[in-house]
Amino acid sequence: MKKFPDFIPPTKVAYLERGGPTLHLRRCILQTVDEPRQEFTFDKEEIRIGSMEDNDIVLNDDTVSRYHCRIVQEDTGYTLIDQRSTNGTFVNKVRVREAFLKPGCIVSVGQSQLRFNAREEEVEIVPSRADRCAGLIGGNARMREIYSIIEKIAPTATTVVIDGETGTGKEVVAQAIHSLSPRARNELVVFDCGAVPPNLIESELFGHEKGSFTGAMMTRQGLFEQADGGTLFLDELGELPIDLQPKLLRVLEQREVRRVGSAKASKVDVRIIAATNRNLEDEVRAGRFRQDLFYRLSVVRLHLPSLKDRPDDIPLLVQHFLDHGAYNRHGEGPPRVRRVARDALAALQNYPWPGNVRELVNVIERAVSFCDSETMELSDLPDYIRSGRATTGTHRAVTATAPTRRAPTAGNTGAQPIVPMNPNAPAPTPPEELLAEGVTFKDAKERWVASFERDYILQLLRRNSGNISHAARAADIDRKYFRKLMKKYDIEAAGVDAEPDEE
Repeated sequence: MKKFPDFIPPTKVAYLERGGPTLHLRRCILQTVDEPRQEFTFDKEEIRIGSMEDNDIVLNDDTVSRYHCRIVQEDTGYTLIDQRSTNGTFVNKVRVREAFLKPGCIVSVGQSQLRFNAREEEVEIVPSRADRCAGLIGGNARMREIYSIIEKIAPTATTVVIDGETGTGKEVVAQAIHSLSPRARNELVVFDCGAVPPNLIESELFGHEKGSFTGAMMTRQGLFEQADGGTLFLDELGELPIDLQPKLLRVLEQREVRRVGSAKASKVDVRIIAATNRNLEDEVRAGRFRQDLFYRLSVVRLHLPSLKDRPDDIPLLVQHFLDHGAYNRHGEGPPRVRRVARDALAALQNYPWPGNVRELVNVIERAVSFCDSETMELSDLPDYIRSGRATTGTHRAVTATAPTRRAPTAGNTGAQPIVPMNPNAPAPTPPEELLAEGVTFKDAKERWVASFERDYILQLLRRNSGNISHAARAADIDRKYFRKLMKKYDIEAAGVDAEPDEE
């Protein structure tokens, strides 16, 4: 345990050139000066002091106001803010409205005196021995380092930013942090900054009063209020419009929200976890993301490795999907497919997985639908997996040969890109199962069209990095209809859940 007399480093993860990452945990300590001695230790971003029972430190003193003062954690230290108390707040016998606190100073609240101290606990991150943490799965050393960090920061109120490629499991990390925290008894509220029209984001986050704008038929709580006492997960943070970023920054600093159309602000106690597949430093340099908001959020940053960087985790992930996937069961019965053949597993490990874990899930679901035994064979996998060539948004030639066994299916996220074909090439041949005896023309056509629609939507989303608006524009169809197609085929965009459209 280390004591810093002037500068108080924030809680953060430091990645050193030599050795593994080191976690620096910041603690605020308040000790009563008079007898009986009491000590209060906090890692919260705000500490409230007063006579009411809902304060963090309750002082039974007639000279203390109900909500007397608060101590706010900032990037480089702590600030004491008087809450317009009747008898004032003092730091080293000087009355203040707002003051920076140095370790060792005396804070006087009414007749009570508290000695302020702050310490930094430096914890070397040793990879966990477990191959999973909450909903996260993988025994790769980088993943096990992340498990250790999560276990250390989950009990704190530290703000966390998670970055990584699309499909790496950023929301699963947020769920793991929340489930291991004292806030687990309250709600984890998820908000996708890229899935809501910009003109509605403010109302979604902060709420609105009845009549505050056209269509506001009733008063509505925002997500910050819904998450009070819990965690708010801001997915695709890089999509947040620049004009709304100062309002988010103010909420993070003041810990209070004002509904649209309201003159009154209300306090909220919310832990923020954010995720992005963009490089926020580049966004700051480009002027698309505010620097002050970036530093305010980036207290602890976690980078999730892509699946191609941890192929040793694929056998564990695949087995988990087979054991727990609803698509691999008939009702409450045992799994239909129990194992994967060695050559099939080798093909899965050799594929570069541009869609990461999300793509792996869909490929396994697709392969299960074609598997005729308890063992998944190489022939059950899509052609592009067997060849080890990832499909991308770039145009490349499409062969006109028919698939050996498979048509595009509901689980295929790696289908060939929709590109103009050679006009002299023969038309694609439907798979044998659609030409089998007993399959009517109507059924075969509907299944063939459904396969095309799903693959087309998936490819457009991949080309546009999961941005639904851009994908709908490229398809020249209405955005709401595009989202209905996503819902129809149970498609998740890159980092965007296919939730129902807002009416």
